[in-house]
Amino acid sequence: MKSEVQTDMVRRHTVPAIVMHWFNALCWLFLLATGFALLAGDMQPVGEWWASLWKSLCGGSRGLLVAHLAVGTIWCTGSAIYIVLRLRKDVLPFLRAITRFQGKTDLVWCWKKALWLVLGPKRTKKLGVDPALPPQGFYNAGQRMVAVIAVLASIGLAVTGLIMGFCSGTSALAVSEEVMQWCIVLHFVCAGVMAIFLPVHIYMAALAPGEGPAFRSMLTGFVPLEHVRSHNPLWYESLRNKASD
Repeated sequence: MKSEVQTDMVRRHTVPAIVMHWFNALCWLFLLATGFALLAGDMQPVGEWWASLWKSLCGGSRGLLVAHLAVGTIWCTGSAIYIVLRLRKDVLPFLRAITRFQGKTDLVWCWKKALWLVLGPKRTKKLGVDPALPPQGFYNAGQRMVAVIAVLASIGLAVTGLIMGFCSGTSALAVSEEVMQWCIVLHFVCAGVMAIFLPVHIYMAALAPGEGPAFRSMLTGFVPLEHVRSHNPLWYESLRNKASD
């Protein structure tokens, strides 16, 4: 760790974590696209053209359903393997980091960041609000909030999706009609939540001003030390303390 702090770059993500991030991204985008295409009538949020497009790409309604279920199963299997293999090195540290909330400090960060993004720091200051954000650790308040939502929604999608896909009809694992109806509702709710927060995450991670170095770290694994100092001062102090030990 000492050498990491003394150089200009700091490792932020392990290679397995980077691979898993992009695996998740590709699966989520495909599953959201095909999932919405499976909806019909008043439940169709995009339009019938969307359903027709994906049905033509997948060889009809059945092909669309099979493709959605296949990718969903691949996603669940890949996630389970990653959790087992990287539990102590990646998964548990990640869960501890995103659930380390700071109460009022996080709320202040969120509303100041919102003003900063909409109005800019100068106009925010003109409103009598100090645009300086409360110091953050490895993840900022917005990242932690979206991460927790994504984890919970992912669990909901995985469980309900597997039940809907493999525990229906005359299957030996078939569940009751009531359970199936609840799974459909929860699956739809979790998908809707992801449809809302995934674009927010993409914007905040890739397009928001000043987030370029953090985005590139999801490709290289490293982030400039200066970026850490300015955006994640609590993590920066932690790195300095470990370097001095």
